Amino acid sequence: MSQTHSAPGIHDAQILIVGGGLSGALLAAQLLRLPGRRRLLVIEPRGELGRGEAYSAMELGHTLNGNAARMSVDPDDADDLTRWLTQHIAGGGWPESRQQAVPISELFMPRGLFGVYVQQRLAEAQAVGALHGSTLSHVRGEAVDLQIERDGVCLTLADGQQRQGAVAVLATGMFPAARTPQTCSSGLNAAALDPWDVAAMARLDPLSTVLIIGSGLTMVDAAVSLGQAGHRGPIEVFSRHGLLPHVRRQPPAWDDFLGRAPNLRSPRQLLRELRQQCRQAQALGIDWQAPLDTVRGHIPRLWSQATDGQRRQFVRHVRPWWESHHHRSPPLSAEWVARLHEAGRLRIHAASYQGLEPGQGGRLAIRLRYRGTEHSAVVQGDALINSSGIEYDWRKVARPLPQQLLARGWVTPGPLALGIRAAADGAVYNAHGQAAERLFALGPPLRGMWWESTAVTDVALQAKALAARLAAFS
Repeated sequence: MSQTHSAPGIHDAQILIVGGGLSGALLAAQLLRLPGRRRLLVIEPRGELGRGEAYSAMELGHTLNGNAARMSVDPDDADDLTRWLTQHIAGGGWPESRQQAVPISELFMPRGLFGVYVQQRLAEAQAVGALHGSTLSHVRGEAVDLQIERDGVCLTLADGQQRQGAVAVLATGMFPAARTPQTCSSGLNAAALDPWDVAAMARLDPLSTVLIIGSGLTMVDAAVSLGQAGHRGPIEVFSRHGLLPHVRRQPPAWDDFLGRAPNLRSPRQLLRELRQQCRQAQALGIDWQAPLDTVRGHIPRLWSQATDGQRRQFVRHVRPWWESHHHRSPPLSAEWVARLHEAGRLRIHAASYQGLEPGQGGRLAIRLRYRGTEHSAVVQGDALINSSGIEYDWRKVARPLPQQLLARGWVTPGPLALGIRAAADGAVYNAHGQAAERLFALGPPLRGMWWESTAVTDVALQAKALAARLAAFS
C-alpha cells in the first residue's frame, strides 16, 4: 500500500479528530466557533459526521432516554434542543410527536432525529468558522495507528494513507458490545442478532423464542426492535442481577443535598444519605427520582476523589442498581417492555452468561448459571441477541487503533480498566505516567476518569473545555 508523508512541520490540519460521532462533532463545533483561523480534520468511517454509533439508528422507536430539556448540545443553553425541536415540528418534521400530549421540552425524540440536530449545529458552526478562515474536512476512513513526533502527530489509516497534525484528539465514542470485535471472543456476536437490526428480526419466525443477554437499555431497544419487526413469541432475558431499567419520569427539583455535604465521599455514605433523601421525598408525595437526579452533577467530583478501593466497592456492589435507577428507560419504550412482561411474553432471569453450546435441530443454545445456584444449565432458543451494553475496557476491544495505542504505550488503561487514563484537561497519560502534549481524549474513553462520561451534557461540557485548551495549537 502506498503511504503519503508530509514534510516536517507541514500538517494536513492543526487538529486531527479521530471519530466523527457526537464527541468529535461537538468538539469541532466548539473549535469552529472560537476566534482565530484553524484547520480541522475529522477521521470517521461513516459518510456523515455527528451521528456515530448512537445516533445512526433510523427507527422511530429507538429514542433518546432523556427528554429534550436534558439533551442540549450547547453547554451554555439548556433550552437549545427544545427550541430546535419546536421549530422542526412546526415545519412539519416528526409528525408522530403529536401523539404525545406533553410539552415539547418533555418529548423523547428518535435518536436519528437527534443526529439531524447535531449535524445542523455543526453546519452552523462551520459557517461561523468560515467567517474567520477556519475549515473542517472529513476523511472517510478508519484510523489504525498513531505516532507522536517531535513537532506533531501522524495518523495512519486502514488504506495506508497518513495524515499529520499538530495535535490529535481521541473522540472514538462508545464500543457497543454487540458490534465490537472482542480480543477474547466467545463467538457470541457471530451468533447473535444486532439489537437494532429490525430487518434481520423481521426474517425470524414471528413465534420464535428469542434469548437476550443483558437487561439494560440495549435490551429495551432490542425488545422495541422485535416489536417493530412483528415478533410475537416469547423473549427470555438473562442478566447477572435480573434488574430492569426504571422508567424515566419528570420529577420536580429537589434540594442539592450533596452540595451541602462535601464530606460525603464513600459509596456507603452516599447510599445511606441518598436513601434517606428518597424516603423524605416519598413522604412528601414527591417522586424518588427527584433526589436521585441531584446526584448527577456531583458524579465527576465524587468519582475523581474516590480511592481505587472505593471505586471497586461501587462497581462491585452498587453499579447494577445505579445503572437501573439512573440510566432509565424512555417512557414509550418502558411501556412496551412492561406490556410484554405483564403478558408473560418477556421474562427476566438473574443468571450469568457462560458461553455458547451446540444447539439441537438448528436452534441456538447458551450455558448459564442462575443466581444462587452452583451448577450451570443450558437454555435453547431460536435466536440470540447480545444486549450486554458497552465495552469500556480498551484491552478487550479488537480494533486496530486501541490495540496499537496500548501496544505503543501512548495510552494506558484508566481506573479499573475503564477507558484510558488522562489528566483533567483531557491530555492522555502514556505508559511512563507522562501527560501527552499532543494527544487528548474526550467522552466515553474517559469513563474511568469521571465515571459518567457518555451523556450528551457530559460530552458537551468536555468539548467546550477541550476546545479552549486546544486553541493554543492554532
